[in-house]
Amino acid sequence: MYLMSVVLLLAILPAVSVLLEAVLSPHGVSIMGLVGKWYVFWACGIRLLLAGIRQVVQPRFTAAKIFDLDSVKAFPMVREIGFGNLAMGTLAVCTIFRPGWLVPAAIVGGLYYCLAGLGHVLRGDGRQLNETVAMVSDGFAFLILLIVVANGLR
Repeated sequence: MYLMSVVLLLAILPAVSVLLEAVLSPHGVSIMGLVGKWYVFWACGIRLLLAGIRQVVQPRFTAAKIFDLDSVKAFPMVREIGFGNLAMGTLAVCTIFRPGWLVPAAIVGGLYYCLAGLGHVLRGDGRQLNETVAMVSDGFAFLILLIVVANGLR
């Protein structure tokens, strides 16, 4: 289920959104602009909002399934991570209504994905499947967001 949600939010939904808007747009649109708009919305906005909600409401999943921690003492830390995800996700979702926030949201989301991915890498070989999925998807998201930021700053 976790892998499917990651693929859906980082690849399928952004791609479908870009294609739909490109096809339905009555005037020429920038494909890179659409990629930025929809990738930030889905990958930074919806994914981080959903992760934040889950981490605040159900910290056991992130503690056990991502970090292999089975102590309830980890739950307050996971909830705090969730609060950060809620904040970043909210900013990214708001870019649909405030396009000028797109590059700042991509910078914040990109930095988060980069640093989180590096954190997973530094944990070494003891990763479970879900943490490996998180590590790879964090790296992928970072690369796309780096391209979005570079394109937006031109």
